[in-house]
Amino acid sequence: MADVKPFRAERYDESRAGPLEQLVAPPYDVISPEERREYLALSPYNVVHLTLPNDEADAARDIAAWRETGVLARDGEPAYWFLAQHYVGPDGVERTRSGLVASLRAEPYERGVVLPHERTHSGPKEGRLRLLRATRTQLEPIFLLYEGEPLAAPDREPDLRSGGDRLWRIDDTPSFAGVELLIADGHHRYETALAYAQEGGSPYLMVVLVPTRQEGLTIFPTHRVAAHVNGTRGTPIDEPGDELPGVVLYRDGRYELLDGDGLDVEIVEQIAPQGVTYTPQREEAVATVDRGDAEAAFLLRPTRIEDVWAVARRGETMPQKSTYFFPKLTSGLLFHPLD
Repeated sequence: MADVKPFRAERYDESRAGPLEQLVAPPYDVISPEERREYLALSPYNVVHLTLPNDEADAARDIAAWRETGVLARDGEPAYWFLAQHYVGPDGVERTRSGLVASLRAEPYERGVVLPHERTHSGPKEGRLRLLRATRTQLEPIFLLYEGEPLAAPDREPDLRSGGDRLWRIDDTPSFAGVELLIADGHHRYETALAYAQEGGSPYLMVVLVPTRQEGLTIFPTHRVAAHVNGTRGTPIDEPGDELPGVVLYRDGRYELLDGDGLDVEIVEQIAPQGVTYTPQREEAVATVDRGDAEAAFLLRPTRIEDVWAVARRGETMPQKSTYFFPKLTSGLLFHPLD
């Protein structure tokens, strides 16, 4: 059974730290070196000083100093938080996705409480574990899914607001007894929390629990650009519209529809298992080929959420970049000290 509970959140005091918009950032693993420099320059208190420090000791010193000077303030009582993210997707459509911010006890995958759907690599986990040891704080939330209906947004002004994100402190929550949780984004951080608990640290982590039965939950495709492909040939087709008929191969200025069994991402992995880069923008994938920077692009359909659940329940994993949940969760709205 999932152990979900409220927590005493830590958050920025904007009267000391400045506007929240200058303090938050995307998750650490989607920030480029140039973007990192830009976020660091926004504010001496931007969350990237903690999530992407020069070294872990710097992050530990910064978070301690921010607490000492009141830049960060801890809530007196535990609470859940209702999160609403209003966004415009890559398809140009406005939506709102909602979820519950809570504290979750990390459980090994074999217990069937939390299910993964992607493979992880040791390098990122080692770095995140060093950072967790140094700060003893969950700095960024992990994005989890569950099958259920969304909660209703509180009928009052939010307690926190930044860009399209709004947060309300709440008391009433649904029961998660017997509910399966699926990691949508944050596999490395989840496994880092498991490793930290095995060392004797706190087993809890900050999560956003997002119900699947809502229009605001969307998965967008991540297209593949391949430096080299084998002699694979498909059926020639005209340039496809927004709704792709299947996996479309683009090369030499022509489009071909590929045959194959399985998910789109699995078909491409069989054809081009190495030398592949990724982009959510179809136009960028095609332009890369037209410039001669790659031999071919594979244009994919979005992975369906029911397929992600099916793979996870079979105890299997999907190829890298199989799911693109948009938008990413914002880092810096709340922190979860582990004491």
